[in-house]
Amino acid sequence: METGPFIKLQRIKQGMTQEDLAEGIVSMSYLSKIENQKTSASQEVISLLCTRLGVQRDDDKEVTIKEKCQEWYDLLFETNDKEVITEKYEELERLLSNIHSDNLILFEIHRIRYYLVLADFEKALEQVNKLNEISNTFDTLHQFYWYKFKGNYISFQGEFSQAMRMYKLAEEKLNQISLDEAYVADLQYTIGITHSKLRNTLEAIEYANKALDIFQIKYNFYRCAQCHILLGISHRRISVYDKAIKNFNLALHLAKLSKNNQLMQLTNQNLGSLYSSKGESKEAIKYFRAIVDDEEVHLIERLAAITSLLAEQYNIYNYDDAKKMVDYGFKLLEKFKRIEEYKLFYYIINTYQYALESDHEKFENILIQEFIPYLKKHKDHVNLAIYAKMLGNHYEKLYIYKEATKYFKLANYAYDQLTIL
Repeated sequence: METGPFIKLQRIKQGMTQEDLAEGIVSMSYLSKIENQKTSASQEVISLLCTRLGVQRDDDKEVTIKEKCQEWYDLLFETNDKEVITEKYEELERLLSNIHSDNLILFEIHRIRYYLVLADFEKALEQVNKLNEISNTFDTLHQFYWYKFKGNYISFQGEFSQAMRMYKLAEEKLNQISLDEAYVADLQYTIGITHSKLRNTLEAIEYANKALDIFQIKYNFYRCAQCHILLGISHRRISVYDKAIKNFNLALHLAKLSKNNQLMQLTNQNLGSLYSSKGESKEAIKYFRAIVDDEEVHLIERLAAITSLLAEQYNIYNYDDAKKMVDYGFKLLEKFKRIEEYKLFYYIINTYQYALESDHEKFENILIQEFIPYLKKHKDHVNLAIYAKMLGNHYEKLYIYKEATKYFKLANYAYDQLTIL
């Protein structure tokens, strides 16, 4: 890493101003020129600045640091074991804390991904903001990961169009750098997922197949299964059910080979959704039930299955079982610490509870005052179409046709947005 950006990054990390660092060594304007690579300082000045920052050069440790960094990057790419990832991260933090290392900038960029793995979005944003200040000094490899992980952060915020812009910038760098094909495939899969979020179905299929071709060569069954799930979702959306079922079954088989229960149940969730869209409620309920009864599945996935099962049972007038799912859903909601993690499910479960109890006032209030505004804010057109239609049906049964028409129009608008996307 160039000395100027290194000094700037260390200064920002330590919360020092240019005045703090420059005092008694150089002028602030000269330090600014050093940091922004507009001048080359003498070795004596660099040494004094590094001493004040508490860092030094140690070439003997560089090889070790590079190897350990790569090991950590691979963990972020492949594993969900947060304890192992954190242990390796803390070791690298200690190694890099007072050394002028060429590996520092790539490590700092990967910290964005690390915080996202831990779901610490505040620290991820803080890291993005820190690196923004030196991003104009990044080389091509740094730019690739910078765009990719910045895209990851933006995607977690639900801004998929902006995330896609970052991923496309990362993709443009691929022909300028030497990268393991697995990392190329990971970007292609990520682009495919983002196209899926944007309802660009044909593009999602294209990128899923690109990634799948590479992961198959690598015999990476886990990532192949993910690609087959994406292909299954995409084919389901265009009603090519035979291809969707084929891809989901392949994903299920590969998930079993990988002995990955989370992936198996994610496939079950999608198979349930497929049969639901075909109107085959009995099959849909079978797949949703398999997830709900599996206590090893993450809470979010279990809640997704519960709300899907709840909706299916409600739609076929199986109200007793639907009420049981409402109670079970509320029980799981109590295990979350932050409302942002489960707000969508909270609204869905409450909506069905009030519908099952025929509590018209509460049903209308939660949809009109809270749930529908929430869906509009988050541009969740899929659920907006579902619950606006549900509210329209509610008013139609009460012969309140003006309000019914209003919400049927909103549902149609949401469907139109999905078509446009």
